[in-house]
Amino acid sequence: MMGHAHTSLVLCVTGGIACGKSEVGGILAEMGFEVCDADRVAHGLMKKGTPVYRQVVARFGKHILSDDGEISRSILGKTVFENPGERNALNGLVHPAVRQKLAGWMAEKRNQGKDAAVLVPLLFESGMDSLELDAVLCVSCPEELVFQRLEKRGLNRADAERRISAQMPLSEKERRADFTVPNAGTLQELKEAIREAVQKAYRLKGRL
Repeated sequence: MMGHAHTSLVLCVTGGIACGKSEVGGILAEMGFEVCDADRVAHGLMKKGTPVYRQVVARFGKHILSDDGEISRSILGKTVFENPGERNALNGLVHPAVRQKLAGWMAEKRNQGKDAAVLVPLLFESGMDSLELDAVLCVSCPEELVFQRLEKRGLNRADAERRISAQMPLSEKERRADFTVPNAGTLQELKEAIREAVQKAYRLKGRL
């Protein structure tokens, strides 16, 4: 399989909160891409007993733990979203470990000659855009739609605004990405937009 390594296409999907990155990951999986979600990787790295778990508990205290001793994402989330300094501290503990995992996973897919996609919400904020990527897709949708989606997830307007302002502005992510994928219409329209972006990425890679 090593001979095919140069032909694999490795994409990154990023975008704003509630823009539909997971949905795009699902569509890419249907198209035959192997998909790895950075958020899931981070959750795995923060499981009870791991080095990252120990560092996070040491930094934030045992009040962030739920009854089973695992880190409570809701308690930790509330702590870090209300305080940029705390958020930076958490990212400083988690991001390097996530980066290492993603880099290893991507190298493995390249060696196997497989097309792959990593979903990284904080790609630019975390500096992970320096990973070896063939193209970056930014999933985008209007802010009002984002608020509606976050409301459905149970966040009130103030919490939603805090979450949005904690990230780089979507317009900046769009500017820095190779392709912008709009997600304000139907699932069919989203699939079409993804296919188009992937075709363009293949062209860049010299596969079409």
